[in-house]
Amino acid sequence: MVDLSARTARLDEYLDDCGLEAVWFAKPNGFAWLTGGDNVVDADAELGVAAVGYDGDVRVITDNIEADRLADEALPDRVDVESFPWYTDSLADAVAERSPAPAAADFDVPGFERVDGSQLRQPLTADDVERYRELGREAAAAVETVCRNLEPDDPEYEVAAGIDISLASRGVDTPVVLVGGAERAQKYRHYVPSDARLGDYALVSVTAERAGLYASLTRTVAFDAPDWLEERHRAAARVEATALAATEAAAAGELTGAAGPDTAGDVFDAIREAYATAGFTDEWRHHHQGGAAGFAGREWIAAPESDEPVRWPMGYAWNPTVRGTKSEDTHLVAPDRTETLTKTGQWPTHEVEPVDVGDVSTEARELTAPVIR
Repeated sequence: MVDLSARTARLDEYLDDCGLEAVWFAKPNGFAWLTGGDNVVDADAELGVAAVGYDGDVRVITDNIEADRLADEALPDRVDVESFPWYTDSLADAVAERSPAPAAADFDVPGFERVDGSQLRQPLTADDVERYRELGREAAAAVETVCRNLEPDDPEYEVAAGIDISLASRGVDTPVVLVGGAERAQKYRHYVPSDARLGDYALVSVTAERAGLYASLTRTVAFDAPDWLEERHRAAARVEATALAATEAAAAGELTGAAGPDTAGDVFDAIREAYATAGFTDEWRHHHQGGAAGFAGREWIAAPESDEPVRWPMGYAWNPTVRGTKSEDTHLVAPDRTETLTKTGQWPTHEVEPVDVGDVSTEARELTAPVIR
């Protein structure tokens, strides 16, 4: 259950700063952040079937089709649910009619300002962190269970189906499941499953979601490991280790030594330098490098000159790639620790030293290693 007080304190400050009376969220991640509940019926829809608002109290507006179910199964007891006949109003019009003004929303509501929900969701609260730990462990356990049983003749789409089922049995959704066998993992950075057989090795990359939180991880399984696999994977892992060390320094305001908050762009500069030092200068050009994670697969993605502030406590999922390999887990970066959330203790790891990029720590990190069978 979410800690409403931690969220409403943040929203009170936002309303005061912006001179607003209310703020509303109908996008699924914003709804989940504020309520801990799920407003999704159609997974293809950008908006959920209900909006949650804060005007001093937390309340939900939805149509009469959904109201009882949400109140009974999806929402804390202290959240009131108001309904309107499904045939009379759109959700946006119903919110506009019932909300005090001026107000903001994360979707189009007549006369309302727009709010960037991502900024309000950062950093994570204490209860977010605990639920994130549970999600990370269960996501890793589900993915690793499937990966331990892979065979070279398995079709990629069957592996993906197994991961979907393994995670669904734990109440976890899978917005992203990528499975690349030896041929396609070398050709594409997004190896959307096909009917191709795995062959000599496989990359399995998953983003898992539960109660609005997202955790990402990649696992490598080799049956007849290519000669280059270890070198490229270790290079990608060195970039991930460097990204983590740079994230810690940036969150502490110590990465650049300049006045003002360190940014995603500052971390990206360290990532780019790490690729060059590891001997793969231009590999960063072929795939994004990841970024902050929490109530989205990525709350932001680091890129050259990105100006998003680096905060803690926060999830970070860096995912550097070197052709045919990828190193990725979701980590909690907090003032007193950095911990791998997508970890079971049952998958091999190796010590990886970050690249020396100035003030970034070069202390070795325990990161996920390939399984060689």
